[in-house]
Parts: sequence; C-alpha cells; structure tokens
Amino acid sequence: MNAEQTMTRNVITVVEDTPVTEAARLMLDYRTSGLPVVNEVGRLVGIVTEGDLLRRVETGTDKPQSTWAGLFAPGRAADAYARSHGRKVGEVMTRDVVYVAPQTALPEVVRLMEARHIKRLPVLDGDNLVGIVSRADLLRALLRGAGAYEPSEELTDTELQSDLLASIRRQPWAPWITIGVSVKGGACELAGTVTDDRTRRALRVLCENTPGITSVTDHLISIEPMSGAVMQE
Repeated sequence: MNAEQTMTRNVITVVEDTPVTEAARLMLDYRTSGLPVVNEVGRLVGIVTEGDLLRRVETGTDKPQSTWAGLFAPGRAADAYARSHGRKVGEVMTRDVVYVAPQTALPEVVRLMEARHIKRLPVLDGDNLVGIVSRADLLRALLRGAGAYEPSEELTDTELQSDLLASIRRQPWAPWITIGVSVKGGACELAGTVTDDRTRRALRVLCENTPGITSVTDHLISIEPMSGAVMQE
C-alpha cells in the first residue's frame, strides 16, 4: 500500500495572506490539525499546524524573551515574536515542509512521521499538491486492511501449525527453539518458555493474525534469563 491509496484527496488549503484566526477556524470546522499553504498557482509553500499556533499572545501562551536572548540570539528571539504575534499564516507557518510522492510506500510514510515527529505529510505529484496523508488516514487503512487477510482456502490443522512454526522462525525476536505450537480445530495453543513478556505478547499477535486461526491459548512460561528461575505471573 502506498500514499496515493491512503491519502485524503480533497485537501483544504490556505494561502500566506490567510488570517491566523481563519486558519484556526478551518482546522476546527474540518477537524484537522494542519493545513497546507499554497501560493497563487497552487504550489506548496508551507504548512500551518496546531503546533504553530500553540504559543500565541492572544491566549497568553507566548514565551517571554529575556534580554539575554535578544543580545545573544536575536534571530531566534525575533522568530519567536513573529510566530506568537503574526496575524497571517505566512508569518507563522512552517516553511521546511516534508512531503512524499504518490507512490511512496506506507512504511516510508510512517518512518518520516516518526523521525520528524509530525502528524501529516503532503503528497506531491511533481509540483502539484494531490493529497495529504495523515495519521487518521493510516488508521482508516488499518481498518480496511483488517478484513483483507482471509485465507484463500481452508487449511488443515497440520498445515496451520506448519505455517505458524515457519512464521515464528522468520522473526528475529522469536525464541523459536523454546517455543511449541499446536493447532486443533483452528484453535492454537502456545507452550514453552520466554524471557520477556513483550515476546509473549508478540507471539500471541503473530498467531492471532494468521489466517485460519480462530483462538489463541497461551501456556507460555516466563523465566528469568540469567538464572532460569520461573517468574511470577
């Protein structure tokens, strides 16, 4: 799945001369936390988000600038003043916009969101803004994908067990040597030992997401990795 298959196409945009109050109203009306900013020919020039409007003189949340800041970092102090007092979107927006192409794969979209600590990415086809992909769009993709993993044919318990064991062996975090799996009537039972409850949880998730598995029963035992002592549940 890629950005084009996930993005919102009808993007609400503003221009640099849009009043900050109008941008805030649009965010509330359309229940979005960010708006792309375009120029007169529709080319992306920035983005204005809730984060850009957090420090505002109207709400008393602007950060007072010390005399020392004015002397030793005048540019930074001036930028903070413009952002907290600016009346137009162009005065407060973020200009260094991270964007993706329509064919950008979703893993790369998520990586950029995590690395840049952002909630949305404009989607550009050349210079044209064609959409925006947000965390909400990714949640909608999750819901669409949740029903997409139906088995193409009914597998036997033996085949399901074999598939599960193969899947576990492919995971670099899975202690497959100490794990046993059995399947009966589509019901999976996990047995063996783990040294981390996060591994236990991941094994359950792997089994639950395997097509044909109807339930998962966990008989795993947690042991202390150094001593081998059984840890209390």
